[in-house]
Amino acid sequence: MFAIAAIIGLAWPLQAQFVYVANDVDNTVSGYAIDRKTGALKPVPGSPFATGSVAFTVAVDPTAQFAYVVNVSFVNPPSPGTVSGYSIDRKTGALTPVPGSPFVEGVWPFSVAVDPTGQFAYVANLFSNTISGYAIDGKTGALTPVPGSPFAEGNDPFSVTVDPTGQFAYVANSLRNTISGYSIDRKTGALTPVPGSPFAGGDGPISVAVDPTGQFAYVANESIKNYSAGRPGTVSGYRIDRKTGALTPVPGSPFAGGDVPRSVTVDPTGQFAYVTNDYSNTISGYRIDRKTGALTPVPGSPSVGDGGPLSVAVDPTGQFA
Repeated sequence: MFAIAAIIGLAWPLQAQFVYVANDVDNTVSGYAIDRKTGALKPVPGSPFATGSVAFTVAVDPTAQFAYVVNVSFVNPPSPGTVSGYSIDRKTGALTPVPGSPFVEGVWPFSVAVDPTGQFAYVANLFSNTISGYAIDGKTGALTPVPGSPFAEGNDPFSVTVDPTGQFAYVANSLRNTISGYSIDRKTGALTPVPGSPFAGGDGPISVAVDPTGQFAYVANESIKNYSAGRPGTVSGYRIDRKTGALTPVPGSPFAGGDVPRSVTVDPTGQFAYVTNDYSNTISGYRIDRKTGALTPVPGSPSVGDGGPLSVAVDPTGQFA
C-alpha cells in the first residue's frame, strides 16, 4: 500500500518483555512476548489490536506503561490523523485503549516519540508542517496538548526523536533535506528552535536517532534520486552541542549506506548503529567511534534481511535486534 509504511514502526518497552509493531494495511498494532534467552517472539493475548486508519509508527513510554500509535489516515482531501493510546498490561503485554483515545492529530502524522521522562510525546505531521506536543497523564496515559502546540515546522517533517537527556528533539525533513533541532522546556514540554536550525542534511533524510550518551545523532538518507542513478543511500552523523543542541557533521559524514536506507537506530551501549536498506533487503551495521562519532562497517555487514526491511530496533539489553 505505502512503500515506507513502518519506517519507525517498531518499539521495545524498557524491560524488553514485549515488542510492538504498527501494521498500516490492516490498521492494527501487533504485540509479542520476547523469549529472553533466544529472542524468539510469541504473540501476546488479543494481538493484533485495532488502531485508527493506516497505523504507521508506534512508541512506548520509558516506564512501559503506555504505547502510542500514529494513524496517518490517507483520504482525499487530506484530513487530520489520530494518535491511539494504550495501557500495557505488565503481565501479558495486552493493550487497552486509554481514556479519550484516539486523539485528533495534524494532517499525515508519520512519527511519534516519547521523551525519556515519560512526561511528553511528540508527533511529526508531514502535510501540516507541524510538530504536535502532548503532556502524558502519568496515571491514565491520556494526552493533552502542551502550550503552543502544534509548533510550526515549515520543513515537511517526517520523523521525530528525543535525545536521551530530554533536552532536545530532532526532526528529519525528508523533502527539504534538512534536520530541525528544538530545545524542550522541561516544565511545559514546549519546543523552541535551537541556534542554526534547520541543519543541512543528506539526500532524503527520513529517520533520525540519537546515541544513548546524547553526543551524536545519526540520520538515514533514503536517496531515492541517487538510487535511480545507480548510487546507494547514505547515513549522516552529527555531533550534538550539549549546551545548545546545535548539530555539526562528524568526520567522514555522510557515510556509505545500502540501497534506500529507511530507518536507523543506535544500540543501548552506544557502540553500534543499525540501518535498514529497503531496496537491497539488507541491514547495515556500523561501529561508532566514541570520540569522533564516525561510522565504520562491522564485519559481515550488510546482513541479508527479509523483503523490504523498513524499521529496526535493538532491545535494551543489546542482545537482540
